[in-house]
Amino acid sequence: MKLKWITGGLGWMFGGPMGALLGYSLGSLFSKADEQEKFQQHYGSMSQPAANFEISLLVLAAYVIKADGKVDQRELDYVRAQFKQMFGAKRAEESFKVFKHIINSDEVSLRQICLQIDKQLSHAQRLQLIHFLYGISMADGHIDVTEVDMIEKIGGYMHINVHDLASIKAMFFKEPKQYYKILELETTATDNEVKKAYRKMAMKHHPDKLNDLSEAQQKMGKEKFLKIQEAYEAIKKERGLS
Repeated sequence: MKLKWITGGLGWMFGGPMGALLGYSLGSLFSKADEQEKFQQHYGSMSQPAANFEISLLVLAAYVIKADGKVDQRELDYVRAQFKQMFGAKRAEESFKVFKHIINSDEVSLRQICLQIDKQLSHAQRLQLIHFLYGISMADGHIDVTEVDMIEKIGGYMHINVHDLASIKAMFFKEPKQYYKILELETTATDNEVKKAYRKMAMKHHPDKLNDLSEAQQKMGKEKFLKIQEAYEAIKKERGLS
């Protein structure tokens, strides 16, 4: 009955692998009818793309945090802080409760979940999910290979190419040629190629492509867009371009 409430009350889920995972997690979390109604109203008040994005974020973040075999408190704090930024303190706590239950629940096929997300979210929205996941991987202050591998696996399942993955990764991991990697360039690129690459990346990651998400979710996209502008300005300064 609990799973029926989850999948029936939230039509965007359509059952599927995420429905199975969340049906277990949410059924055990919201044991009272008024709690269930509150949660249903929370998502019922959102647009379908915004609800899809938020649930996808909850599920995939759990997979990344568990990738190294432990749950680091700093990563949990990062997720909680991001939720507060997106939803406000009260709603963030409700979403974080769901998130922690997902972490503790039995895993469902990651590939099947990602294929479901691939159908529900646009390419720009999936890129935004990857941006959030790399932020989690850096929350404990160091690069964990297992978490990066997990993000790359998720990206592959969601049909995000290796160039996009490397570009977003470079926004978080300080390394030589970082700014060039963000723009998907080699250091040997001509000035004209740099300008073309910036225009291409600015168009691909423009916040307007996230207009059907919530205002808070769009704010995350603006942060990513600023990283692209920062990279372009750094390369221009290095080359003495106007």
